[in-house]
Amino acid sequence: MARVAVIDPQTATGEAKQLLDAVQSGLGMVPNFIRVLANSPAALSAFLGLYGIAGAGVLDPRTRERIALTVAEQNACQYCVSAHTAIGRKAGLDTQEMLANRAGRSSDAKAEAALGFARALVAHTGQVSKAEFDAVRAAGHSDAEVIEIITHVAMNIFTNLLGKATQIDIDFPAIELNTAA
Repeated sequence: MARVAVIDPQTATGEAKQLLDAVQSGLGMVPNFIRVLANSPAALSAFLGLYGIAGAGVLDPRTRERIALTVAEQNACQYCVSAHTAIGRKAGLDTQEMLANRAGRSSDAKAEAALGFARALVAHTGQVSKAEFDAVRAAGHSDAEVIEIITHVAMNIFTNLLGKATQIDIDFPAIELNTAA
């Protein structure tokens, strides 16, 4: 059970209701982490803004989901691993690829470089080495892609923190973690 209120979209009012209705309209559901964020319409609005901008970037949806999976596993957020496994499947990732992604690997060399960089960002709280930066570059990632990898890592750290701190009930098919942070 979540440590904070999980706002019911049916009984929400004001700005929270408008934001929850927009999520329902866009996704066809309102995930529990969005319902928890609705306790602060300002926080929910900020997240949705960043999520929207990040989703409109140059990284393809599969790479974005790969990053979410590796960061969630690295941070031991079962809610996020579960959510992004479901979302990753919709983005076209198969089970074997997602298992590899959770460990920072990929069958796609460019994606694997993005995951290695993402994991380094998390492990070193942004203080990546020249070698780690050079590796993502050598794989063909542009300045825009590097910035978007950093953005997606930051956004996923936020959702990992939210999921773990509030102990949100998993409303996707539950996936067990491989590691514990």
